Amino acid sequence: MVVDTLGRIDSNRRVRTRTHGGVAGGRRVTAAPIPISSSKRKQSENENCSNRTLFGDYGALIEGTILGLDLPLRTLMMAHFDREGGLTEVDHVVINGVPPVAEEEWRPATGTYTVNPDCTGSAVINTGNPPIPLHFVVVNRGKEFRGVVDGNAITVTASRVD
Repeated sequence: MVVDTLGRIDSNRRVRTRTHGGVAGGRRVTAAPIPISSSKRKQSENENCSNRTLFGDYGALIEGTILGLDLPLRTLMMAHFDREGGLTEVDHVVINGVPPVAEEEWRPATGTYTVNPDCTGSAVINTGNPPIPLHFVVVNRGKEFRGVVDGNAITVTASRVD
């Protein structure tokens, strides 16, 4: 990407100059192109995410409010991503300060996920009825992801376990 001194951008990286009407020191003045770093360009160069970007085990903190019931939610989750769009997980859910019953201290679940080339993605976790849909962004080259649970005020922060 190139921006000339008049602020015009040429996304095809062609240099565009414009002759100013004035004369300085007996010479005609032209604007020189100034190359700049563009986050859009860098993002497109790094658009190499796929389902294979998420792999192995991730520890997650899930927190927020269950809308409609106005109940606070705090959850710990350990999820395993298989690089092919499948996941398994266990979670410990505390709703309104009440932990799960002893028989279900760590609830198992399965799910599916999709990671797009631009490192955005979505998942569905099947913990019961209804399934839990979420959208996320992959950061730090797949070492972490950040997400939101659709339909609730709940966020997810996860890091790969080394």
